[in-house]
Amino acid sequence: MAKTVVQEFTKGLWEEVPPFRLVLGLCPVLAVTKTVANGIGMGIATTFVLVCSNILVSVLRKIIPSQVRVPIFIIIIATFVVVVELVMQAVAYELFLLLGIFIPLIVVNCIILGRAEAFASKNGVLPSAADGLGMGIGFTISLGVLSAIREAFGSGTFSIPFPEQLAPLFGIDPVIQLFGPSFQPFTFMVEAPGAFVCLGLMLAVMNLFGKK
Repeated sequence: MAKTVVQEFTKGLWEEVPPFRLVLGLCPVLAVTKTVANGIGMGIATTFVLVCSNILVSVLRKIIPSQVRVPIFIIIIATFVVVVELVMQAVAYELFLLLGIFIPLIVVNCIILGRAEAFASKNGVLPSAADGLGMGIGFTISLGVLSAIREAFGSGTFSIPFPEQLAPLFGIDPVIQLFGPSFQPFTFMVEAPGAFVCLGLMLAVMNLFGKK
């Protein structure tokens, strides 16, 4: 059992990392990765929903009628998305405003519904939780790396995913300047075409490593 749980967790970190291996969830990957704070925030929110929905679907898998399983899965996912919305409004309202409509759209994220249908509805609680956590962390890391590249070249900054209202209390500057005053931002990287180009290059690198 322990070996199975570890395998289900680690597969989402590289072998089946959602944006680059499964090519799923590309809408938020392209839309919210202008800054690292946005990308990590979306990744954490998605991970929470993914883990919780996987666990609940696994617990209820034997009593959910197969004919209506997809609507029930969506209701379960939507419940946890509402929890994320309320918590984010209370704790990180600025980030909530920046992410905007993409928080409610977690409900229709194909990664979450796909894991519920393909894995959690057929496996026990521990493997399902490990699957959701691994996929969520892999998704978060993917968003973080893509965001870091786009923000560094497009704005010359690195934004720490830390609540702005708490940053002064800890003496933390949430936005770090990476280059000197002579740096000319490559603004193409923070525009929609730049997101596609950057994602395409990262997919090429992942495929290259995968072949090796």
